[in-house]
Amino acid sequence: MAAPAVPDVAPWRDFPAAACGVLCALHERLGWDVWVVTRVVDDRQVVLHAHPPDVIRPGTWLPWADTFCRAMVAGEAPRAATVTAAVPAFAKRMTGPVSRIAAYIGVPLVDPQGELFGTLCAWGFRARPRSAARDLPLVETVARLLSTLISAGMTPPDPVEESMRLRAGDPDDSAV
Repeated sequence: MAAPAVPDVAPWRDFPAAACGVLCALHERLGWDVWVVTRVVDDRQVVLHAHPPDVIRPGTWLPWADTFCRAMVAGEAPRAATVTAAVPAFAKRMTGPVSRIAAYIGVPLVDPQGELFGTLCAWGFRARPRSAARDLPLVETVARLLSTLISAGMTPPDPVEESMRLRAGDPDDSAV
């Protein structure tokens, strides 16, 4: 006798499906306005997946040096900031497309060698209550899960090729 099918917990078919699935789940469970999975390529941070998908398009990129994620990865800023203006490393980056980000939570994604691959992060367009910092352990666990998929060879398409295919090559100032 065959075991009953359990389609609601079937494995995702690939990294994009897994990334989109976790972004949707995090958005539903924790809130925050936008959740993204990004990849760092050379001097760019490229959005691979976003939820809700209509806020920022995959392929959108920002100069890595100007991002909150870069400050977080470098240890200049925390992984969770419920009021970004209160964090000096974030406050100095609040120009251009990121100026609307009032709250931030993010965790690095790493490749099999432990090198930076990209980030899993979320933005709030309004400050979040201090209790929102309690979301960090779950976000860290999900980031570790995505890093495990990356390490297992379940990697997304090259974002440079995707970015070049999707846009002209300039940062999208309306992206955030």
